[in-house]
Amino acid sequence: MTEKTAITPPTHTAPPAKFSHGVRKGNILQVAGQVGFLPAVDGQAPTPAGPTLREQTLQTFANVKAVLEAGGASWDDVMMMRVYLTDTAHFAEMNEIYDAYFEEQGLKEAPAARTTVYVGLPAGLLIEIDALAVLS
Repeated sequence: MTEKTAITPPTHTAPPAKFSHGVRKGNILQVAGQVGFLPAVDGQAPTPAGPTLREQTLQTFANVKAVLEAGGASWDDVMMMRVYLTDTAHFAEMNEIYDAYFEEQGLKEAPAARTTVYVGLPAGLLIEIDALAVLS
């Protein structure tokens, strides 16, 4: 049986509890919910990329991508993404950012995706994204 491997890119802080930023088992990679924190700086608390949805979304994509790459995957391996917003008013803007980002990434086929509103993110955070990748 294939062992599970925890994934924590060097840009990420150690999780505050016993969980991983990502876990790979065989050709499956689950990226845990990522938020728009800037890359980790030793001795400093995590810092949001900025107050806007655009800043946080682009940083969240960068954080998801870092976990994917650390686990040997790319955006083209992503089968499913779940996006959690804190405000229904952000749907249209997030969709615009999402479309433009993946066009820039040259994504061959869009993954299945789901967006929902979730009000339980820490104060100041506007978006969280997780992803499931299957590597060939």
